[in-house]
Amino acid sequence: MPPAAERAPWGWLAAGRASRRLVLVVVFVALLLDNMLLTVVVPIVPTFLYTTEYKGTNSSVAPAQPEPAPPALKAPPFSSVFSYFDNTTVTVLGPRSAMGLANWTESSRPPQPPTNSPPLPSGCPEGEEFLAEENVRVGLLFASKALVQLVVNPSVGLLTNRIGYHIPMFIGFTIMFVSTVMFAFSGTYTLLFIARALQGVGSSFSSVAGLGMLASVYTDDFERGNAMGIALGGLALGVLIGAPFGSVMYEFVGKSSPFLVLAFLALLDGALQLCILQPSKISPESTKGTPVTTLLRDPYILIAAGALCFSNMGVAMLEPTLPIWMMQTMCSPKWQLGMAFLPASISYFIGTSLFGILANKMGRWLCSLVGMVVVGISLLCVPLAKNIYGLIGPNGGLGFAIGMVDSSMMPIMGYLVDLRHTSIYGNVYAIADVAFCMGFAIGPSTGGAIVRAIGFPGLMIIIGVINIAYAPLCWYLRSPPAKEEKMAILSQECPMQTRSYVAQKPLRDFPLSDDSDVEAEHVE
Repeated sequence: MPPAAERAPWGWLAAGRASRRLVLVVVFVALLLDNMLLTVVVPIVPTFLYTTEYKGTNSSVAPAQPEPAPPALKAPPFSSVFSYFDNTTVTVLGPRSAMGLANWTESSRPPQPPTNSPPLPSGCPEGEEFLAEENVRVGLLFASKALVQLVVNPSVGLLTNRIGYHIPMFIGFTIMFVSTVMFAFSGTYTLLFIARALQGVGSSFSSVAGLGMLASVYTDDFERGNAMGIALGGLALGVLIGAPFGSVMYEFVGKSSPFLVLAFLALLDGALQLCILQPSKISPESTKGTPVTTLLRDPYILIAAGALCFSNMGVAMLEPTLPIWMMQTMCSPKWQLGMAFLPASISYFIGTSLFGILANKMGRWLCSLVGMVVVGISLLCVPLAKNIYGLIGPNGGLGFAIGMVDSSMMPIMGYLVDLRHTSIYGNVYAIADVAFCMGFAIGPSTGGAIVRAIGFPGLMIIIGVINIAYAPLCWYLRSPPAKEEKMAILSQECPMQTRSYVAQKPLRDFPLSDDSDVEAEHVE
């Protein structure tokens, strides 16, 4: 084989590693798989726990009732009457004998099982008290991922500043793969809880490193906004596919099947990272990033993080509570529990794809403000639904509005660091992911308890009003000021630019003549 042919694949690989688009593809796939695993468990866990714990316990505890033997048939009392007409004796029933016959016929019938309560409609689950308690348990299980991610994110931000983004991305893939396999073969609440918490560690590495890598590769603000919109499209597509895919596969194939498919896709993502990112390569940032504590004192970063937190908290509260509410009020089958989130997922995908470009033109602050108002209104309309078709409008509006907020706030985070701090993005996207995770930690963990206390409609009113009340704060992101310290940092990073403003000696033509030095002295 000629040497040129041997070098061709390696040349393609080297070109791929230098391509910003392939980096975007890697981040897109990582966010896609992370959020597929995030939502695929939403319709599976409530029904799986109900089936294994409530029904299993009742079937094992209830003693086998022996069928009572039919009582011995007693001859009914009769009386004899002698007929003088034809000298015969006729057997007849007397008044008391008629009552005895009635009792005899009743006692001769086989006993009917007692009915303690009226039968439930077809498809409605039993055990109202168990379902009420399951709201809390399922909420804590879903929140465990975000709580762990909340703790790990700051450490990942510091790690990316020291060793770069490539190795943390691959660590995230490895942990996500282990978590997915655990979900496939976990049969108890405890193992599911551990798998969900482990997913939080992997998600922290993937999301912080991935978003930071995009921000460092796409330095132009407009291009960065478009890239973030595409990457969030992967997140949206994962949310879009996850819940319906999980409910259909669980209903018709089995619990392990959706997780095994995700594990296979995760292996493909790992192979893609090995080829493109070179995860064995350590590439620390040349400039020290702004500390997390300094970024957390920036009011504009806090406003953007709050918008991410509260807008996503609404759908986070829906994830554990909406399927159980549907089981109680709509008697929904398993496949509908995941399909209820389909309108939100589709509209979120449309929103992130559309406003990744449009938000830069209309103003990202305005896009986020309108999005939070629509989030609040949509949440207030969710309890008005009487069947699954009534959820299409509210859930669709909710997903579209969250897409508006996410596609606006993620680029703003990078822009605020460029404008007011050092342009190192690991820490700021750790804060963005912390805000996202706070919504998914506080939402499910408190949502179940609030539903148990005041009901599902009350929960939707609380979180809807919070979103509408927070929306006006986005106005402050309209034109955030740059700090004077930022100009000093830029002058230290780019000393040649600062010298360019100083009057310099005129350039002399080549070749130099004997009189050139004299001419230069006269010019000075």
